[in-house]
Order: sequence, then structure tokens, then C-alpha cells
Amino acid sequence: MTRITLVEGDITEQRVDVVVNAANTSLLGGGGVDGAIHRKGGPEILAECRRLRASHYGKGLPVGRAVATTAGRLPARWVVHTVGPVHLPEEYEERAGLLASCYRESLRVAAELGARTVAFPAISTGVYRWPLEDAARIALAAVAEVTDGGSELEEVRFVLFGREAYGAFERAAEQRS
Repeated sequence: MTRITLVEGDITEQRVDVVVNAANTSLLGGGGVDGAIHRKGGPEILAECRRLRASHYGKGLPVGRAVATTAGRLPARWVVHTVGPVHLPEEYEERAGLLASCYRESLRVAAELGARTVAFPAISTGVYRWPLEDAARIALAAVAEVTDGGSELEEVRFVLFGREAYGAFERAAEQRS
């Protein structure tokens, strides 16, 4: 059975098989989690992202999809990059489905890699403005959908930056139990 854990901290310091990056479609780095992963992981991550852009993802990684690269200098084996949706209330249903897809697709890629431990940030809750409470509910439900049916994963860890994000995920986890 897969353990789902919550920690308040820095995702770039997690000793796991896979760190999930809340990337932008370009895969070439940005702000927030994406920028932190690229900075700390070093040029190896950017080099692999550039190769992906030159081959399979010339137009960028679509929202809701996921792809893996090396973790470079991070204390992880791989980075799985996923692009979350921007929160637009008038397109809620479609975009909520895309946000859930980020988690499902990241876990699918992690499983293909043979990963046992995965660390997620709170995807789309930064500059993409997804409300934390709703993002937490969607994230936990999507992960449970994948792991409840049987999974080789030992742990899915949500690494939450700040007390507010941690609290939102903690409340969503309590509501699920």
C-alpha cells in the first residue's frame, strides 16, 4: 500500500526517486518550483529539456501531460515535468480535469521509470492562481485514484512550501479519511 505523506519544506531537498516539477510548457525553466528545480538541479536538466523540445515537444509540453529528465544535482534520480493549468473559473471543469491529469500522468511516468518514491509540489497554486483548498482536494483525489487500485509506489510525498499550503493539504487529507 502506498503511503501518502505531507511535509512542509523545499522540494529540491527531497531524497526520493522522482521529484515532480510544476513546469511551464516551454520546459526551459521559469519561476517558483520550476526555477528552483532548474537552479539547484543544474545545467543537465536544462540540456535534457532542450533535447525534448528539439525532438518530441517542439511546441512545448501540453498542459496535463508529463515527461521525465535526469535530476542533475538534485538528491533524486529523475525529475518528472508536468504543466498545470492556469485557474480560470469560467473553464473550471475542463481545467480541474487537466490538473488531476498532471498528478495521474506524473505517477504513470514515475511507474514507467520504476520509481518507488515520488515528491509533488502543489501544482498550479503559484502564478497559475489555483486556490489551495481546491488544488489540494484535486491532487489527493487524483493520487488516490492511481494508488488505491494497487501500485508499486511506496510513498507519494506532497512537499508544500509554507504553512498555508501545508494546512490546505492537511485539511483536504482529513476530509478524505
